[in-house]
Amino acid sequence: MSRRLRIALVAHPRHPIAEPFKGGMEAHSFHLARGLEARGHQVTLFAAGDSDARFTIDPILPVHYDRDYPWENATPDPRLYPLLDRHFGAARHRIFSGAFDVVHNNSLHRFILQEARRTGLPCLTSLHVPPFEAIHGVVRDTVCTTHRATVTSARQNLCWWPDGVPPYSTVVHNGIDPTLWPFSSGAGDHALWSGRITANKGPHHAVQAARQAGIGLKLFGYMEDQAYFDTMIAPYLDDNITYEGVIDGAALSLEMRKAALFLFTPCWDEPFGLVAIEAMASGLPIAAFDQGAAREIIGDEAGRFAPAQDVSALACAIREARTIERRRPRGRVTSCFTLDRMIDAYEQLYGEVIAAASPVSDQARAG
Repeated sequence: MSRRLRIALVAHPRHPIAEPFKGGMEAHSFHLARGLEARGHQVTLFAAGDSDARFTIDPILPVHYDRDYPWENATPDPRLYPLLDRHFGAARHRIFSGAFDVVHNNSLHRFILQEARRTGLPCLTSLHVPPFEAIHGVVRDTVCTTHRATVTSARQNLCWWPDGVPPYSTVVHNGIDPTLWPFSSGAGDHALWSGRITANKGPHHAVQAARQAGIGLKLFGYMEDQAYFDTMIAPYLDDNITYEGVIDGAALSLEMRKAALFLFTPCWDEPFGLVAIEAMASGLPIAAFDQGAAREIIGDEAGRFAPAQDVSALACAIREARTIERRRPRGRVTSCFTLDRMIDAYEQLYGEVIAAASPVSDQARAG
């Protein structure tokens, strides 16, 4: 895209958009903002106020809400939703003030979706999660020619639109900068797992499969559920299976280059799996549960698969994955999942919603 745009990038404020990333959504917003700025676009990041100061930040909240209202899936703090409504209610007017050429929405707060439809201003909403009851209907009712949606996999598209995918929803695979995940042809003698330490990411299955396969394992990631860790993982840690905490991207990249393979163990309908392509870029074959979009993203040439939550089958997949030549996963990433490919697709969609919204914008200026 030759035109340089003013872009409002709206992130979810649960965590700061800063390293070390707590999850894939934070990494996506961070690298998208950097990538758009590298192409000359002017990006304002609507996010938690304690996000990386290199960006121009318009805070949705002064600090990320997980600091004061730690999220627990079973019992969310009842004070949280009124807080988010108040702050998103204020932010929506700044986001859709007309000061931006396009809004790229990485949040799922209903106020942003509804304001996009109400104003008719150009907006692209990226859906990073499977549908859930509180928001599914709002997304369905607000997408239109000026408010398009993207999903991260064909599998996710079918989940969001089981009755038929509308023309306003497009698959845009997540992408990474391969230079940040250098390839290594040498293989270590241990496996690696990385992600949020919580049951639906399945690190307990990775631990048990590694034990059955007779291979060492290093686990990295943000401690989201301490009780789960203490019960399901800590009792099995020893010299061969270790939890290494949270590290930044450069350090994780180095650890990946030292490993023999990566374990990907989603226990939910994982829409993509950003960490899997980071591992693949580093040259790691994948042993994975065949859950969500895992097979679509990893491909048979870069990984081996086991039925969801089948630990014995995953142990077999570990042994088989170690025979995969390391250039195959790297090649899959450079062909399909680069940051440049992702931003090319977003820029194309920006152009489409801007063109669709131009009559609305012309009327607003005339008024």
